Amino acid sequence: MSQSDNSSQKAPDHKGTPENKGAAKNKAPKTMKKSQIRIWFLIPLIVFAGFMVMLYLRLGQPTEIVTNTALERPVPTFELPLLSDTSRIMTNDNLPDQPFLMNIWGSWCPTCIIEHPFLMQLEERGVNLVGVNYKDDIGDALGYLNRGGDPFSMSIQDLSGQFALDLGLTGAPETFVVDGEGIIRQHIVGEINESNWQSRITPCLMLLNEADKNNVSPDATQVKEMCK
Repeated sequence: MSQSDNSSQKAPDHKGTPENKGAAKNKAPKTMKKSQIRIWFLIPLIVFAGFMVMLYLRLGQPTEIVTNTALERPVPTFELPLLSDTSRIMTNDNLPDQPFLMNIWGSWCPTCIIEHPFLMQLEERGVNLVGVNYKDDIGDALGYLNRGGDPFSMSIQDLSGQFALDLGLTGAPETFVVDGEGIIRQHIVGEINESNWQSRITPCLMLLNEADKNNVSPDATQVKEMCK
């Protein structure tokens, strides 16, 4: 058989036939589905990789949360009810004119309950404490003081919590040391105890009391050192 006969007996080419075109169309969706699966599989990997890059870039960076504190500024202006008699409205004019501690507390606050006996000790030592009752039910708050004693020269009712936020509260209990001119000089986050009382608060109060005794403003450099 000649070469021309062999070529004439080759199987016909069906690539361009309508039947093959239809078959190709039927196979295309399968290919698209596989590509979609690959894309959805890659998305979590891309997100994870981005997250890891972000963490890497944050290494060595400071993690402290900066709050809008009133430190080195006057006590924010307020008009709030006296806890023991809510018909009386207290303002900044009712605050002590000598250095004092402003303590944010609530009867619902477990750490406040732990802190309370030490506040009673401070009151016995002659420390002037002003209380800010934070987002509390008045019946619960008064019952709390009746059971545990009242260490405060006065407590104001901050039912909305806005005044505490203006002070820079991050969570009760917190205490602000205020000088005789009504300027907040120290912010203690968490409970007051014998340890931070001796190491942090007492040096600051001594400086503020000395300045108040001499009718002068405390030295800014000393405040920065003693009231940190």
